Amino acid sequence: MTTFFRKLAKSAPVAFNNVFNETPKSTYGKKFRVPIGGIAAVSGGLSYYFYFSSPTVAHLDEIQEESGPKIALNPDKWIKFELQDTARVSHNSQLFRFSFDPSTKLGLDVASCLLTRAPVGQDDKGKTKYVIRPYTPISDPDSKGYFDLLVKIYPEGKMSQHLANLRPGDVIEVKGPIEKLRYTPNMKKHIGMIAGGSGITPMLQVIEAILKNPDDKTQISLLYANISPDDILLKQKLDILSASNPNLKIYYTVENPTNNWKGGKGYLTQNMVEKGMPSPSEDTLILVCGPPGMMNHISGDKAKDYSQGKVSGILKELGYTEEMVYKF
Repeated sequence: MTTFFRKLAKSAPVAFNNVFNETPKSTYGKKFRVPIGGIAAVSGGLSYYFYFSSPTVAHLDEIQEESGPKIALNPDKWIKFELQDTARVSHNSQLFRFSFDPSTKLGLDVASCLLTRAPVGQDDKGKTKYVIRPYTPISDPDSKGYFDLLVKIYPEGKMSQHLANLRPGDVIEVKGPIEKLRYTPNMKKHIGMIAGGSGITPMLQVIEAILKNPDDKTQISLLYANISPDDILLKQKLDILSASNPNLKIYYTVENPTNNWKGGKGYLTQNMVEKGMPSPSEDTLILVCGPPGMMNHISGDKAKDYSQGKVSGILKELGYTEEMVYKF
């Protein structure tokens, strides 16, 4: 195991808990029973489904660019990436590092996710069936030669079990990126973020893109909801970023606080949103990502065709318009 993975597994067992749930285990308030780390948090409407075998599978060394650097990802072909290393960061969460040629670019934009697939048997015609699962890498999109996925392992999770059984040198098929929000520096003066569970992952992409650019003066306010303090994904990293960047403010709330918990208590309320988010304005953008119950409560879910749809819920009540809200 690399030094990076040893440090990560040792120092952040709590920070990486409750990520990418594949089995409903919790509730979000009394009105909506949903898994906080549900797939909607990272897919923005992509669901757990199966694809049949496809001829468009390629190895990275087959991907060529006519000009400029080669791109590791391909939105039209499944590319095989080799597992470099793994680290267990909690009793049911693992970090997976996949490698590629460091002379190429991954090709992941902010903010976007990628698709993974794994074989799950054959249909009655003998064709391979696959489970497809979207993940948002937690590594910097500009990282050379690798990307990291953080996955919560469940006994009945088809994709997470597949990943858990991989060993260094094994490969996984990946397609992408799937672009969500095309972020540009200083596109808004103040960006508010409301996340539930693993919905933090696209937020982190945007946060890090802003903070690593000295010319980006965007103010960031994050309201992050979870079941318990131990379920707060990436808390250690978020706290470090907040402490070292005055333009990042974070407020945590949990449904089941411990005796020494000093953050918010209970599921997200209108009062929390009103106090924690920037006021409605042309210079304001609110990003929302979480399980369906939270999305409906805060902003309304996307339309059936996966377009943004109308704003409803708490954000509508507070005066935010469609132009001021983006749903991952």
